[in-house]
Amino acid sequence: WKGQEGTPYSTLVPSDVTINYRHGLPVITLMLPTRSERCRFTVKPMVTTVGAFLQEVQREDKGIERVEVFATDGSKVSDATLMEVLLMNDFKLVINNAAYTVLPPVKDKLSSEHATEMEDIKSLVHRLFVALHLEDHQLRKERELLQKVDHLKEELLPLEQMKARIMDSADVKTSRLLWVGLALMSTQGGALAWLTWWVYSWDIMEPVTYFITYGSAMAFYAYFVLTKQDYIYPDAKDRQFLHYFYQKSKTQHFNVERYNKLKEDLAEAEESLRRLRQPLHLRLPVQEINEKE
Repeated sequence: WKGQEGTPYSTLVPSDVTINYRHGLPVITLMLPTRSERCRFTVKPMVTTVGAFLQEVQREDKGIERVEVFATDGSKVSDATLMEVLLMNDFKLVINNAAYTVLPPVKDKLSSEHATEMEDIKSLVHRLFVALHLEDHQLRKERELLQKVDHLKEELLPLEQMKARIMDSADVKTSRLLWVGLALMSTQGGALAWLTWWVYSWDIMEPVTYFITYGSAMAFYAYFVLTKQDYIYPDAKDRQFLHYFYQKSKTQHFNVERYNKLKEDLAEAEESLRRLRQPLHLRLPVQEINEKE
């Protein structure tokens, strides 16, 4: 068999280089040329590269001047290739002037019983890891939530002060409007009484009061058509309060959406902190905390 440059190599039998699997890892056994003894090399196929394996072979036997790996078609295998890829097919291992034919064995598939046992072991290891690192994780998470709460409160402080001023202004305007409505109704009642007993008779004023009542009913119906709500005094007061609040917020450049978002984030962070601190004191597993990404 010849390499890429046409140099002939003496081909040894496949048994001179053997590969067996122990504990899930491939063990490559080969004869060191100058030491005349067999040596085993355990590799991690998912991590070890071909170049790292060849360097390990050269370190084991200082008399090795040349060690390379070729595919069965004669093409050289790159040193950056993972051993996992190399062990999928047959290959040639060249040490000095000797070429070894290597036939990697096919790994038997794990039985369902063994696979279940492995899953149980993985689950046990995971639970042990959580038990050992749970408190540190909880304390670290608590510090993060505390910092988040403090940061949100700092952002909310000026907004809360501005909101309080706007709410006071809107409350004053709403109360003033209610008193104006009471004054108008009192004036209307007094005017109707004066017209009924001092200027005209009831026979003349009765149609007037009827149309005033009918007009009031039309006004209430128009309120329902526009707002899709019944004209209930507390609801009407709250609606007028919100109207004045948003009107004042616009003039004062108060961002209501940003304020609401910060309040929601603060409530969520405080709730997460409360749920986290409960198992901290009781030494129980942490409940799942939902976070927004």
